[in-house]
Amino acid sequence: MFSISKRSEVEPFHAMDVLAEATKRRAAGHPVISMAVGQPSHPAPQAALEAARTALTEGRIGYTDALGTARLKSALAWHYKDRHGLEIDPKRIAITTGSSAGFNLAFLSLFDAGDAVAIARPGYPAYRNILGALGLKVLEVAVTAETHFTLTPQSLEAAQRESGMTLKGVLLASPANPTGTVTGRDGLKALSDYCAAHSIAFISDEIYHGLTFAGEEASALELTDEAIVINSFSKYYCMTGWRIGWMVLPERLVRPIERVAQSLYISPPELSQIAATAALGAGAEVDRYKASYAANRDLLMRRLPQIGFSIASPMDGAFYAYLDVTRFTNESMGFAKRMLAEIDVAATPGLDFDPLEGNRTLRLSYAGSEAEIAEAVERIAAWLK
Repeated sequence: MFSISKRSEVEPFHAMDVLAEATKRRAAGHPVISMAVGQPSHPAPQAALEAARTALTEGRIGYTDALGTARLKSALAWHYKDRHGLEIDPKRIAITTGSSAGFNLAFLSLFDAGDAVAIARPGYPAYRNILGALGLKVLEVAVTAETHFTLTPQSLEAAQRESGMTLKGVLLASPANPTGTVTGRDGLKALSDYCAAHSIAFISDEIYHGLTFAGEEASALELTDEAIVINSFSKYYCMTGWRIGWMVLPERLVRPIERVAQSLYISPPELSQIAATAALGAGAEVDRYKASYAANRDLLMRRLPQIGFSIASPMDGAFYAYLDVTRFTNESMGFAKRMLAEIDVAATPGLDFDPLEGNRTLRLSYAGSEAEIAEAVERIAAWLK
């Protein structure tokens, strides 16, 4: 049973606003370099493109089952066996129209209006906006160096005492956006055990899996069958515009999720499912892409402190640098607008990720080409002087 609130407005997602302005400037002939959104500069894997071309030539695109094709679900089950040593029943896998649809399906199926769900602050703004739009209470829990930039049972307990809320859900991303935090196996287990002991739904956002540069990349599925895992082909497989993702569910949630998916989405796009199935066999190709992000990461870790920025959290995973910009400004929104207008480099103000202290921070995506990232850093360095 679920219900949707009458709330008609959500907070602005400034990264998308910056992207729109950057696109407008690029169309007007400006040499814009965008570090504002997590969009890989690489194309989808060649095998995915070829599979899509063949399907289009044959003209066999239509509806599929609401939770996706058996072929893609079986390929994902193989993926978990190969990467994590797990035996996942393909029937527990739900294919979704991007990870965004996965969050909608999870929230609508797990919670009722007025339930409280904890997320990290700073954290991905769409969590807050979707939860709020569905009439759910959002408990933003500060993650700091003291908590290793992740949620902990202790921080959840403290936040509940202070807010007076009783949690029905916890949502954690690892690797995280914007902090780059990789929550290792021990941290995931502590959260999983805490949620199980308190009858709290545990949602694990693993869309940046495959993009870990330091620390231990573990799936919540290695620790419990009760976690709701959400993943996507957008980041590691460079398929943002294909809008294709997946969920791994406890068996008891498969049918409730399916019923909601039937009504909201009918089915995920078949063309994208065909391409995604092929992409799962392209590990060597996408690992070459990952190597270019690693080179960009190394450059930023070296150059950003040299030009005056303080890196606010470890750049262990995903492809973001989260920066303390207080040496230059206490108003990151205006700072980002000036940077785009004056040197054609787009970045995301921290207010997207942290409504309380984000005026002091800025996020840079290093998912672009090595040449673009190097050029952007030098433009910023000259501008700051």
